[in-house]
Amino acid sequence: MTIYIKNMVSESCKFVVGLALEEMDIQITKIDLGEVKINRNITNEEKNLLNLKINQVGLEILEKENDILVDKIKIAIINYVDHSEEKPSLRFSAYLSEKLKLSYGYLANSFSAVEGTNIEQYLANVKVERIKELILLDELTLSQIAFKLHYCSVAHLSKQFKKVTGLTLTQFKALKEKGGNRL
Repeated sequence: MTIYIKNMVSESCKFVVGLALEEMDIQITKIDLGEVKINRNITNEEKNLLNLKINQVGLEILEKENDILVDKIKIAIINYVDHSEEKPSLRFSAYLSEKLKLSYGYLANSFSAVEGTNIEQYLANVKVERIKELILLDELTLSQIAFKLHYCSVAHLSKQFKKVTGLTLTQFKALKEKGGNRL
């Protein structure tokens, strides 16, 4: 059986879900971002208990097909941004269609209907969050970050950063210096 979990987008989320299932004595056969495969069906009572355990950290079980699809889109976007070491051979829309085996138009319409925003805006937000992480790590220059995330220039990266956050890169870096790594 596969259980789909909303907002399970990091290793720490996977750990929390795994721990909750272990406490419930439910054996996991595979755990990935957004989904867990277990060796048996679970009862409604077990499902409710699992939801209670994982809700404490902002996670929840997904059951509606559209919600599951949107979560898969989000995870594909996060993977696209986080594992973008080499320049993608496909345009983003083609990548997403290929990854989820559905037309981009269908994916875009489903995403907008559930989230109230479009895929491109979500992608921009995820990229900006990644930019923030890389700035906070302070290991790469802005040029290296722009290259890593496939921006054509630092100016393009800066423009998108400002559009999403309302801050310039200089302002964000100043906040980082002032507040340490609490951003």
